[in-house]
Amino acid sequence: MTRRVVLWRHGQTAWNAEGRFQGQIDVPLDTVGRSQAAAAAAQLAQLPPTRIISSDLSRALVTAGELATLAGLEVTVDDRLRETNAGEWQGLARDELMANFGAELMAWAAGSDLKPGGGERRSEVAARMVAAITDGLVELPSGGTLVVATHGGAARAAVGDLLGLPVEHWSILGVLTNCAWSVLTERVGPTGEVSWRLEEYNARSLPQTAFADDR
Repeated sequence: MTRRVVLWRHGQTAWNAEGRFQGQIDVPLDTVGRSQAAAAAAQLAQLPPTRIISSDLSRALVTAGELATLAGLEVTVDDRLRETNAGEWQGLARDELMANFGAELMAWAAGSDLKPGGGERRSEVAARMVAAITDGLVELPSGGTLVVATHGGAARAAVGDLLGLPVEHWSILGVLTNCAWSVLTERVGPTGEVSWRLEEYNARSLPQTAFADDR
């Protein structure tokens, strides 16, 4: 009975629809985002979740609340689950970013661990995300599911780090869709060491039992 971590991106905001870099600015869900959160929660409630933790930014916290209501759970709020602090980039649309920070933007998109807009490195985001997830797993029982309501960039950094990928390779993981999730299952080695297997990525369906590849 392995434990499971579900990294769940929040629903759509007006800035998502406009292509603006939100970062840690607290932009609320729009009407579409609220509908997405309700629909996704109805699916995730079937897992069922054992514990829910969430970023304190409202777009994630409201998303988490939809699942908490269905699952009869409380949401533990943790500001370590926030999106990347992108400094001067926050609030800018892509054309504005290209016009003012084009070379830096392209390097960051290609996987460089630079500080976007003078903010946080991806590796720094991953460190705080993994610390929050590790704390969230404390006392989670065998077979339990931890749902982490967070943000696209932060979730991708956490997945890359938990899988042990070098930071320069995290860009091979695709951009997460609003209200999609990624599922990792815990593997415990013979001496107690923990590693993680990616079971689902950018999914809107629940994990199914998988047999060996050669069957």
